[in-house]
Amino acid sequence: MHVPDHHLPTPPAPMPTLLIADDHPLFREALRGAVQRVIPGVQLLEADSVEALYALAEQHPDADLVLMDLNMPGAQGFNALVHLRSLHPQLPIVVVSAREEPTVMRRALDHGAFGFIPKSADSDTIGHALGTILDGERWAPAEAHNVPPTDHEEREVGQRLRELTPQQFRVLQMLGAGRLNKQIAYDLNVSEATIKAHVTAILRKLGVTNRTQAVLMAGKLAIDDDSIVLPPEED
Repeated sequence: MHVPDHHLPTPPAPMPTLLIADDHPLFREALRGAVQRVIPGVQLLEADSVEALYALAEQHPDADLVLMDLNMPGAQGFNALVHLRSLHPQLPIVVVSAREEPTVMRRALDHGAFGFIPKSADSDTIGHALGTILDGERWAPAEAHNVPPTDHEEREVGQRLRELTPQQFRVLQMLGAGRLNKQIAYDLNVSEATIKAHVTAILRKLGVTNRTQAVLMAGKLAIDDDSIVLPPEED
């Protein structure tokens, strides 16, 4: 017997999946509690480093939201945000950070964050922010919009970094940590020749001629200039 379509029960909407990336277990726990109050039954997956976050995003490319800290192992400034946006442009990313200067909030938004939630926000504010964001609207404190946009040069650097492959991005991060080619090769379990090829490709994509210039360029996305480490020059 044919059953008219309008009599069929509507399947329940799938529960949203959120990825939480923060290297502080206590804060992840607090954020988990805030999210579960707003979205009972939500599926939460956690990462404590940038590498773990990349792996989670690879496994769950259809996640509804990523909540990420700016300051985690493997992250420097807005680099990880920019790289994750290039790998998974469909994933909305919200920065949850203790860095609450309006310029930092504005830079995060200009580099592709869908929202910015200060870590000092109370659970009601976090709940309101998450509800707004999951409804498809951006959310950030008002003061994020009261400062000038991020300068063109920094945005341009963000665009160039988006062109790096995951392995090239990893090599650039390690150059920025002051490591030599042979150390990077050992850490990534590849030959030194492979690392040299990656460095050559990085220089070409960033439009620079040496490692120091590459690290300085990537450093334009740092939050604090004093966090930039110049690499030893090599042949």
